[in-house]
Amino acid sequence: MNRIKKGLGRGLSSLIGESKVENSNSQLSLSEIVPNRYQPRKNFDVDSLDDLSNSIKERGVIQPIIVRKSKLENFKYEIIAGERRWLAAKKAGLHDIPVIITDVDDLKSLEFAIVENVQRYDLNPLEEAQGYKRLIDEFSYDQEKVSKFIGKSRSYITNSLRLLSLPQEVLNFVENKKISVGHAKILVGLDNAEFIANKIVEKKLSVRQSENFVKLFKKRSFKNRTKDPNINDLERSIIDKTGLNVSIKNNRKNKGTITFAYHDSEQLNKIIDVIKSNY
Repeated sequence: MNRIKKGLGRGLSSLIGESKVENSNSQLSLSEIVPNRYQPRKNFDVDSLDDLSNSIKERGVIQPIIVRKSKLENFKYEIIAGERRWLAAKKAGLHDIPVIITDVDDLKSLEFAIVENVQRYDLNPLEEAQGYKRLIDEFSYDQEKVSKFIGKSRSYITNSLRLLSLPQEVLNFVENKKISVGHAKILVGLDNAEFIANKIVEKKLSVRQSENFVKLFKKRSFKNRTKDPNINDLERSIIDKTGLNVSIKNNRKNKGTITFAYHDSEQLNKIIDVIKSNY
C-alpha cells in the first residue's frame, strides 16, 4: 500500500488512509468503469490528453485510478479520482487499467475528486481557486489544512482564493483567456476592476503596462478628489477615447495645462496624429 500511496500525491494519500480500501492492487476492464457523477472538472485539455495517451502507449498506466462500486449500474465501478487517465487509456487502446477499489460515500467521492483536481499542474487558475473554496465551504477545511493537503504554501492558497473576489465579468475574461492570471492579480481589491479589465482587453496591455496604468489611475483619482467634477468627467472621457492617462489642470481664470502620459513611441505617435488630423 505504501508504494501506491507515494504516487498519489499528498492529499490523495491522506484520503486513502482515511478510507476503507477493498483492493489496493487490482485491474479492471475499461468497459467496467463509468465516470464520476460528481466530477467537478468539466473540461479536459485535448492536447494534454493526447500527450498522456501517447505516454500510456509507451509505458502503460503507472499510477492506478481510484474507484468504488457504482450505485446506479450493476457490475460497474465509478471513478473517484483518475478520470483523465481513464480517458487517455481508452484513447491509447488499452483494455485494462490498474485500480484501487475503495468504499466511500458520495461526499467523500466529491472530496477525492476536488483534491485530485487542485493537484493538477494544468488546471485553470479559477478552477483551482474554486476547488480550494469548495474544500473550505463544503468539507470544513481551513487554509492551513488545504496548504498541507495540496503541498503548497499558505500564502499561495490565500492569493489563489483572492481571485474569486473579482467581479464575474473579470473572472469571465480570465476563463476565456482574454486576460491572464497576472492581470487578474493586479485587479484584486480595486473598486473599478471591471473598468480597468475592459481597458486591458481593449488596449491589449501587458501585465507591466497594466500595473503602470493602475498606478497612474490611482494617482489621478487621488488628485481628482479636489478637482472640479466637470474637469474629472472631461478627463475620464478623454481616457476612455484615447486609452492614455490624461491630467487637466485648470485654475479659477480657466487657464491651465493638459498633460498626456505615454509609455512608448506608438502612443506618442498616436497623440501627434490626433493633433495633426484636427489642426
